[in-house]
Amino acid sequence: MTKKQVPQILSRRVVAQSRLLRIEAVDLKFSNGELRQFERMKGSGRGAVMIVPCLDENTLLLIREYAAGSHDYQLGFPKGLIDPGETPEEAAQRELKEEVGYGSHNLEFLTEVSMAPQFFSAKMHIFVATDLYPESLPGDEPEPLEKVTWAVDDADNLLTQPDFTEARSVAALLMLLRKRGQSANA
Repeated sequence: MTKKQVPQILSRRVVAQSRLLRIEAVDLKFSNGELRQFERMKGSGRGAVMIVPCLDENTLLLIREYAAGSHDYQLGFPKGLIDPGETPEEAAQRELKEEVGYGSHNLEFLTEVSMAPQFFSAKMHIFVATDLYPESLPGDEPEPLEKVTWAVDDADNLLTQPDFTEARSVAALLMLLRKRGQSANA
């Protein structure tokens, strides 16, 4: 399969900006001569991490935290931005300690995902954390996060929970099950 030629960027300009996001209007010329304007959100370029903490072979550790976008509480895995100068592994260890009070002796890269790449340039590195040990760091959450344990064998039920809908957490769970040779119907 031949790789398609990416459109030529004719111009870019910032049309909105906040503390966390920058929205650019991008004027493009496609290889067939078509001209279009797209808008995209530019992240920091550092990316983010998500961690699937395993308390033991059959027990996952999740958190329930406030999600401003949907204005409710969502169940998912610990996650956060990679700080300047951090590697994804260092950020995963830090977020794990901040959000659930554990470090990991065995942090394994699972996959990298993007979210809405048509509009957003951010990447998330997903890790599985095993051989956990207690260690806490202060986090930046406005309230204590609720920790929720869940049996891996009950993954089907987790996937039906009305507050477990964040696509990256769902993908992380399914990738973990795939890695272990399990299915959500196991």
